[in-house]
Amino acid sequence: MRKISAIIIAKDSAESIAKTLDSVSFCDQVIVVNNDSKDNTAKIAMDKKAEVFDYSGDNFSEIRNFGLKKAEGDFVLYVDSDEIISEALRMEILKILKGDFLKSSYFVMRKNFYFGNYQWPKEEKIERLFLKSALKGWQGRIHESPMVLGEKGMLKGYLLHYTHKDLTSMLNKTIEWSKIEADLRFRSNHPKMTWWRFPRVMITAFFDSYFKKRGYKAGTIGVIESIFQAYSAFTTYARLWEMQQKNEKNP
Repeated sequence: MRKISAIIIAKDSAESIAKTLDSVSFCDQVIVVNNDSKDNTAKIAMDKKAEVFDYSGDNFSEIRNFGLKKAEGDFVLYVDSDEIISEALRMEILKILKGDFLKSSYFVMRKNFYFGNYQWPKEEKIERLFLKSALKGWQGRIHESPMVLGEKGMLKGYLLHYTHKDLTSMLNKTIEWSKIEADLRFRSNHPKMTWWRFPRVMITAFFDSYFKKRGYKAGTIGVIESIFQAYSAFTTYARLWEMQQKNEKNP
């Protein structure tokens, strides 16, 4: 049977990474890229017999590519530190490893859970399992995407994503990610921020979360998450405005 390496990017993930590691214990190699964690993430991973490598940076493609270089398996499986491979997905992956008709990469459906066990109504289709020889790397500093040659397939079973566990973690993540998002827009010469752009991006973010992603079906959680997405958009563009103002004063 072909070998498989699991690659997990982790930062301050002590509360969740043990369950993630347990769910990929069927893999021949488990790699944890420890991205400048300040908690016990690395120790927990080592106790679970994972190979831990330290990496510091905010370019997520570079982090994923770093993990790829450490992988020794024929296949690589990317799992985030707040995700769990379901039993059905595990069985599907093992079937792929034993099979003869291989694809270059495989998509999986992901179920998102907010504030513990509140399931988001709309599922996501994401690309996570790759034939290592076909994966040429990742691109994009944030919201990164894989560069893959060849035919793609679809896996059965679910990837379970336990995100936004509480308001504190949500706010901390927004503070961190908004800096990167704003910097990307600033470097790409985004049009000057004026007052009318703020309500536009906030309304768009709310509409996308509440209607397109079916947040209206999630009750109170849907309202909280959709308003938070609007706030997150505001934070990013407010940071962009601030950068533009400083640049005008100090060209």
